[in-house]
Amino acid sequence: MSVALSYIAPKEEILHMEPKGDIALIGLAVMGQNLILNMNDHGYTVVAYNRTVEKVDHFLANEAKGTRVIGARSIEDMVAKLKRPRRVMMLVKAGTPVDEFITQLLPLLQPGDIIIDGGNSLYEDTIRRSRLVESKGLRYVGTGVSGGEEGARRGPSIMPGGTAEAWPHVKAIFQSVSAKVEDGTPCCDWVGSDGAGHYVKMVHNGIEYGDMQLICEAYHLMRDGLGMSAAQMHDVFAEWNKGDLDSYLIEITRDILGFKDTDGKPLVDKILDTAGQKGTGKWTMINSADLGIPVTLIAQSVYARCVSALKDERVKACKKLKGPKPKITRDHEKFIEDIRCALYAAKIVSYAQGFMLMRAAAKEYDWKLNYGNIALMWRGGCIIRSRFLGKIKEAYDTHPRLPNLMLDGYFRRALRRSQKGWRNVIAIAAKRGIPVPAMSTALSFYDSYRAENLPANLLQAQRDYFGAHTYERVDKPRGETFHTNWTGRGGTTSSSTYNV
Repeated sequence: MSVALSYIAPKEEILHMEPKGDIALIGLAVMGQNLILNMNDHGYTVVAYNRTVEKVDHFLANEAKGTRVIGARSIEDMVAKLKRPRRVMMLVKAGTPVDEFITQLLPLLQPGDIIIDGGNSLYEDTIRRSRLVESKGLRYVGTGVSGGEEGARRGPSIMPGGTAEAWPHVKAIFQSVSAKVEDGTPCCDWVGSDGAGHYVKMVHNGIEYGDMQLICEAYHLMRDGLGMSAAQMHDVFAEWNKGDLDSYLIEITRDILGFKDTDGKPLVDKILDTAGQKGTGKWTMINSADLGIPVTLIAQSVYARCVSALKDERVKACKKLKGPKPKITRDHEKFIEDIRCALYAAKIVSYAQGFMLMRAAAKEYDWKLNYGNIALMWRGGCIIRSRFLGKIKEAYDTHPRLPNLMLDGYFRRALRRSQKGWRNVIAIAAKRGIPVPAMSTALSFYDSYRAENLPANLLQAQRDYFGAHTYERVDKPRGETFHTNWTGRGGTTSSSTYNV
């Protein structure tokens, strides 16, 4: 072992070292290591630190061998090796670990220095931390980083927000290491104040849940409905990836369906059908309920994972709860095209709901979000990267105040073209007992959004009947509320608040 790796410099020596580091990164898990190597490739000197110092030694002796990466053996050592303004980026588990590192860093940093949280933190935590750090004269950046291991190494999508004065000091680093679209534009731009960056990443992850569930439903329809083999479905996804559905998730689905186990059989057929989640989809659901925005497809995608986790119960239930056989006897080629239409149309609805949520959040938290730029940031590097996002950028560049993506000309036409196949898939899936919760809820939302009249008038009457919650009338101005004594036994006092 190199003696230098195990040498711990005295505090006095640390204080007199000439700082060489452009940025420090705390956390040497897969994402952290690959992002450090990415920064190194782009000419930046990174100071690497991990709470378990042995990981630093191992990283320097292996993955980072021959690079300009500098190891740090303590927080003090790390800070001392940084140029001013110091930039310290954390890629650690969300929650308490982030707060603990901030507590350690605050007394060591000076006004103008920057703390960056690159993990999957809840945006509300980022708002709180941003205010704390700024109160100490420091700057704080909460940034979403998407793309997984490969993205971190080759170019992720980066969504920074926080203290605006910090952006000029991290812009060059972030934009150089991020993914680039065809014309070289980086998939990274400033999102907004305090928690805006992490909020946009949260919505990205919620949309990711939806994309994955929709693909799984298409797979389910082909596998159990049409009786197709993994090899046959591989060919379908390969073809789909050449058209409007061209995306990273379609691409990896193609590859997964073509992957063979050691015995030559499809590996996907041997994987247990129970799915996990890390919480960002759930956060999106909770926030959407708080803001009153119906992100129904993301919600159904989260709940679909919850149902998958009930494996033992489902095994027992399948023996007792009867339904139709899933076999679909339609023309395969025609029905596969209908599935493609259903997948594309539902995907439009999912993104429309995600952007609706961001518009509501911008109003609630006083963020000035640029929706075209957000679509561009997602165009490359991240898990939901796709050709489709280019059309979203065009839509918001043309109409920055577009209230709903479904109203854009391109997407309106796409929904019209896809509608017959979409409805056919939902109807046949229901008749054959194949669950398609995401595709179904997308169609329900589409039909609800385009309905001039919904049955909520009866709902409001019910609420007023049992709780005196009042209602509005179609023959009176909006905002004027009424209460009726439905039974003749009630009084004239109504509820103090009216919410729609």
